[in-house]
Amino acid sequence: MSTPSPPPRPGHGYGPFAHLTAPHAALYRAVVRVFLTAKEKFAVHLRPEDVYAGLPPESRPADLDTVTRALVSLSGEEWGNLRADPDTARVTAVEDFYRRRFIYQLTQAGEAAEEALAAYDEALGRRGALQAVALHDIVTQLRALLSLAGQDAPDPAKTYLTLDGLTSRFTALAENARAFMGSLQRTIDLHGVEVEAFLAYKDQLIHYLERFVQDLITLGSTVARLITQLDREDGACPDSPSRVDPLLRIAAGREAADAAPEEAERAFDAAYARWTDRWQGLAAWFLSQDGRPAQARLLRTRALGAIPQLLAVVRTLNERRAGRSDRSADFRTLARWFAEAPDDAARHRLWRTAFGLYPARHLSVDADTLAARTADPTPPSTPWARAEPLRISPQLRRTGSYERRGKARRVEDRSPARRQLAERAAKEAEQLAAARARLATGGRQIRLSDLGELDPDAFALFLQLLGDALATWRPDTVTTTATSNDGAMEIRLTALGTDGAPPAEVRTPQGVFRGPDHLIHITDLTGGERA
Repeated sequence: MSTPSPPPRPGHGYGPFAHLTAPHAALYRAVVRVFLTAKEKFAVHLRPEDVYAGLPPESRPADLDTVTRALVSLSGEEWGNLRADPDTARVTAVEDFYRRRFIYQLTQAGEAAEEALAAYDEALGRRGALQAVALHDIVTQLRALLSLAGQDAPDPAKTYLTLDGLTSRFTALAENARAFMGSLQRTIDLHGVEVEAFLAYKDQLIHYLERFVQDLITLGSTVARLITQLDREDGACPDSPSRVDPLLRIAAGREAADAAPEEAERAFDAAYARWTDRWQGLAAWFLSQDGRPAQARLLRTRALGAIPQLLAVVRTLNERRAGRSDRSADFRTLARWFAEAPDDAARHRLWRTAFGLYPARHLSVDADTLAARTADPTPPSTPWARAEPLRISPQLRRTGSYERRGKARRVEDRSPARRQLAERAAKEAEQLAAARARLATGGRQIRLSDLGELDPDAFALFLQLLGDALATWRPDTVTTTATSNDGAMEIRLTALGTDGAPPAEVRTPQGVFRGPDHLIHITDLTGGERA
């Protein structure tokens, strides 16, 4: 390894970063990291041999002198990452004073530069994660805040710790979600992603997205309800006083308690503004405000949209691995083969092979024509109008008929099959009409639990209608209306909004279907009945 040498002194006071653009930058980074590791073990000064021993094997040069020269460069005035002090501890004779022996210590500027580089490396390689556990923690902290808000004199320490824990978990959730969606888009675009690695973990990634979206739908509405209850004394009245504002003032007062007396008021105002901004950011993440959708809803939509995109990437990769190409690529390859063919005869054979332009099957060439063509071959470039005529023996002209000899095939009677299909169609139509009549509520709303027992046909139709209605359901939806795919049935589904109500049960011969109770209104549109 050649001798590391520092570049000219950089300006603007960023000398501790200059070693990044110098030759042997990897060695300089490794040397500075040795000092950071030693500082964690409370070792301040290091000798060159200590640094050499602390370097990882893959970064360790062949000799100690290279490390010594790197230490001299890092401790010079140009860079200033290290500070060199004379090593007087090992002086045993007068001659030792004339030898250059130094111990090195990490300077404040060098430590700050390395911490900045470590933060940069961490942010650059960060993939992020969708933290479903953080959602549970946020729900727990919000319930604790709701309990504190109901007290006459909340404990300042508990209030501050609860708010601090809530904002920390929310900040981590938001940052990780943003980093994860960015890395997910790079994965979808296959930027910096190995194909084999992507195919290996795609199933886990899709399952991970589905599980997070399910948790976000389940817990997002709970978080939104708790935030609404904390924002207003009466969650239904927008003019009611805020219940969280006193808690924010308590936390701001606790933060400003250590400020100087002349800055106490200003410190309280600044702390209160910070806590208010944090709470508003949390509310905007889970609640739609001023016509803008909540960030949680956008994240859910983005995560759901990523699943089909991932599947499309997998399909594209499988097509690539199977060697599938489009028509334009096939024609370009065929054109290259034509250009590389040795002669016209080979090109004609390639043409017939590629496009299947074989001679007519009902024509045959006789022996005299073949002998004449062998004695005097006609070049393939000869136009048909100038070529010698071919003597052929058409089978149709020789026999006078091209039909096969023998007994004609008997016409198959398909009347029984048609009758069976008609009976099956009539039976299915009858069963479908009976199912529609069974599910129609007669122009009135009933509870889902009042449907009673359903036969298999009616239950299958009911599941289709319920699925169509739930496909349009959103967390803030109260009533939704959907029509079946054939336009014959209409269902209106309304949430009851009663917490703790017993689940609805629909009994079938195969078992019991259970779920949250709703008001339903089912109309059979084929009979002209409308809601």
